[in-house]
Amino acid sequence: MFYLDRGSGVPTYLQFVHQVDYALRLGFLREGDQLPRIKDVTRTLAVNPDTVMKAYRELELRGVTAGRPGVGTFITQAPDIAGLKQMAGLQKKLTGWLGEAAAAGVDELGMKALFAAALRNFNDGGGAARRSGRDARGGGVAGGGGVAGGARRDGGAA
Repeated sequence: MFYLDRGSGVPTYLQFVHQVDYALRLGFLREGDQLPRIKDVTRTLAVNPDTVMKAYRELELRGVTAGRPGVGTFITQAPDIAGLKQMAGLQKKLTGWLGEAAAAGVDELGMKALFAAALRNFNDGGGAARRSGRDARGGGVAGGGGVAGGARRDGGAA
């Protein structure tokens, strides 16, 4: 089932799209699984049906789902991902890091900023290219500015 973070600044339809992508990557959804019915989502989360339809259309455009009139929306393609056992181990390590960050007084927004900056540095530094054998420059965040960009320019370990 979907959840909604009204304070995130991310459009509702995009939150739904991301949640489906995350669920696929974590093994909670697989090919053939049915997404929640639009009316169930609108009733549970008090959102406009057009918002849910927009998310489902976006997923169809990405080739992830297909709608079957009168039946529902189904997952048609799952991304190639690491094995679930490997993902569980990585999640455990990440949870440990989050505990360290919390103990150091870093709040949730700070943790997100640190993670985003580290991911950007990984992509900009070629870490993703080494992992996948491709040029990682195309996958970075446009502009590279903000606090994380400043930390890199100043030699910080963001």
